[in-house]
Amino acid sequence: MADLEELYREIILDHYRSPRNRGELPPPAIRVEGFNPLCGDELVITLLVDHDTVVDLKIAGSGCSISQSSASLMSAAVKGKSVDEAHQLIATFKQMMSIHEASLDEGEEPKPIDLRSLGELAALQGVVKFPVRIKCATLAWNTLAQGLDEASAG
Repeated sequence: MADLEELYREIILDHYRSPRNRGELPPPAIRVEGFNPLCGDELVITLLVDHDTVVDLKIAGSGCSISQSSASLMSAAVKGKSVDEAHQLIATFKQMMSIHEASLDEGEEPKPIDLRSLGELAALQGVVKFPVRIKCATLAWNTLAQGLDEASAG
């Protein structure tokens, strides 16, 4: 288990030090901003959706290692996916982030998540041990959901 935790730590640090899909797309890309007032994390996501597919996505902003690595991991995971697949991934990721809270609140076992299906995103599962950091990890995902909603409305 310690080896797995070390691997996850390395994945998070790699995405923090060398974030994927960094920058901003020019218009007509959809531009959405996210902010975490607890931590000061700021995120800008620009995305192009064409024929119900996330064709391109870029991330910009600043913040803690968790928010920035989560944004990098998210961008790599949803690029090229359909909007429905992206929404499904958002739901699965947020479920992973809420397992700790759900089990405490309801006193029941959380629904199992196939962590292998999440690939590198599973590296962020350790964040649930630190509830104050969950908002850092989910900032990119909530911001992406807002962008996808705008794409669907437009």
